[in-house]
Amino acid sequence: MSLTNFAIIESTLREGEQFANAFFTTAQKVEIAKALDAFGVEFLELTSPLASPQSLEDCRTIAALPRRTRILTHTRCHMDDARVAVDTGVDGIDVVIGTSSYLRQFSHGKDIPYIIEQAINVVEFIKSQGVQVRFSTEDSFRSDLVDLLTIYRAVDQIGVNRVGIADTVGVANPRQVYDLVSTLRKLVSCDIEFHGHNDSGCAIANAYCALEAGVTHVDTTVLGIGERNGITPLGGLIARLYATDRSLVRKYNLPLLREVENLVAGIVGIDVPFNNYITGFTAFTHKAGIHAKAILNNPSTYEILDPADFGLTRYVHIAHRLTGWNAVKSRADQLGLELTDDDLKEATAHIKALADEKPMALEDVDAVLRAWHHRIPVPHAQTALAEITHRNGVAA
Repeated sequence: MSLTNFAIIESTLREGEQFANAFFTTAQKVEIAKALDAFGVEFLELTSPLASPQSLEDCRTIAALPRRTRILTHTRCHMDDARVAVDTGVDGIDVVIGTSSYLRQFSHGKDIPYIIEQAINVVEFIKSQGVQVRFSTEDSFRSDLVDLLTIYRAVDQIGVNRVGIADTVGVANPRQVYDLVSTLRKLVSCDIEFHGHNDSGCAIANAYCALEAGVTHVDTTVLGIGERNGITPLGGLIARLYATDRSLVRKYNLPLLREVENLVAGIVGIDVPFNNYITGFTAFTHKAGIHAKAILNNPSTYEILDPADFGLTRYVHIAHRLTGWNAVKSRADQLGLELTDDDLKEATAHIKALADEKPMALEDVDAVLRAWHHRIPVPHAQTALAEITHRNGVAA
């Protein structure tokens, strides 16, 4: 098994535009495209040019940008759509059609023989125009396996560049994903793409298992935005791959991840979640005393990701009742305060007692440490510490 041969299809400008708060202007799309190009994703997927007049112009505009990233657009498996998409100048076209009984009955109303015939016609036309083409089933995991494999084999035989598996409603689990990809990998010679929604919380795990099973391309969006709960988040996939082997993601400009996420979050009017993979404000924050001591000795004890690789720093939080004297000692060292271990342990006990009364700030801890540094006798230290309790509204 090898995870080294994979590419990210970044779909913030297609799937992400289906997010409830996304109303991208052309200028915003260009800004996002440039940021993702700088980050180093291999592909950008854009909304179908048939969606609206602006969508058509956006495809043309972004396809014309100077870039390393290849530009894709996403269309129905329909010849009229394919003709318009080819004329936009994109590098590739991702065609899709629903194959589950739900979508065949309640969406397009076509049977499997029709889908195969249509897929062959559209794929052959796009290839004749010198444009790469992916064919994907929609709602793959609620489709009949025999139907899926019959369709995939038909398009593989005519030279499609990729076939796609889509967990459109987020129903699949990692084992199901691994099994389907493994089966398909034995059947087709072309590349395989995975698109996984996060309705049941498995998008990252499913994407990772798809890679383990032989997928070559994974769809992501920044912060996982998209239809309903969205799809595999770019940062989450990066975190999972980095935790496996950091060499897998060296091809990406990792310190730009926070900038990309802040850009998209600002445009769609949301906050980056506090517990977001890598960039959430608590991602590298350590609080419990036993954790802080170990982190100060060796960060690998409680960090599987190195914040420095992402242009970030860790934070040892000490202004609370769970703090430990080793963490307090580290802060005293930062402040240049020479204190004995006994002094530090006494100061730590006092910090804990204050924190039991009211939430504290780092400046409060610093005031305690300075009081002990000046050798104020403990019984009289209340005078020096009164400002803390008064500021926090606690009786001294």
